[in-house]
Amino acid sequence: MLPGSMRSLTAVEQFLDERAHRFLERAPAGGLRWKLAEFLVFGLKQAWACIFGALLLAVIFGARLWYPDGAALARNDFLTLAAVVIQVVMVATRLETLRELRVIVLFHLVGTVMELFKTDVGSWSYEADGVLRVGAVPLFSGFMYAAVGSYMVRVYRLFDLRFARYPRRWITALVALGIYVNFFSHHYIFDFRWVLLAAVILVFGRCVMHFRVFRRSFRMPLLAAFLLVALFIWIAENIATWSHAWLYPSQLNGWHLVSLDKLLSWFLLMIISVVLVAWVYKPLPPEEGLTGARLPAKAKRSD
Repeated sequence: MLPGSMRSLTAVEQFLDERAHRFLERAPAGGLRWKLAEFLVFGLKQAWACIFGALLLAVIFGARLWYPDGAALARNDFLTLAAVVIQVVMVATRLETLRELRVIVLFHLVGTVMELFKTDVGSWSYEADGVLRVGAVPLFSGFMYAAVGSYMVRVYRLFDLRFARYPRRWITALVALGIYVNFFSHHYIFDFRWVLLAAVILVFGRCVMHFRVFRRSFRMPLLAAFLLVALFIWIAENIATWSHAWLYPSQLNGWHLVSLDKLLSWFLLMIISVVLVAWVYKPLPPEEGLTGARLPAKAKRSD
């Protein structure tokens, strides 16, 4: 982490970071044990970045298995209240900063608008129970988009992300706007998703993401990172639809895996996500700052 940067750790993360480094610094800088330590830290950081989405998905999964039929509180309303509690607890315990919360609220609003439209045209549907809803959309649905936003902003600072040859932000904003509009317009006119995919490859194809795990920085093509995150969202989507959080029309008569075609939709959604985060956390190139520096124990935390 960078001293004094906007990506500084929250209070809980600072506590965990100090203790993790005390343990990991005993690992030799080479050999199998060192590689295993790097892999372990990578997995733990990813899990920590996913904490909002993981908690929400666990509640959705648990409600499918154990929430009683005929309960006075509708299941959808329970999921909404649970999502609100998770969000409040994360901010109150400083697992999430106020700066990050602003980004997450933006994801929430962008996602809810899409939900209202998509349910109206029949792309997917929710159970019709509960009162905490807007039209046919239960309010917990916006938190699922917020979970993506939470992951994006947390992974951005946990791995001290840097970007070589990141495209101009106004160009990425135009691509993201085109993707967002196409999610609506393809119901009425030509579906431009393959054209947009080509635009994404053209704009982001040369961009390389640099990220720090423990002692070393690693590199990955940004498009590969988009695809990996989209794959994990698709897996989470299968868990959510199995739990009947929502269903696609083809699943109404019996659940089955979500079509792999949805991977393209999630891949394109990642572009919107990255662009939204990039307008709050300006992408920095690897040569700016001390990418490998640790955050001092007394470094000032963000919001």
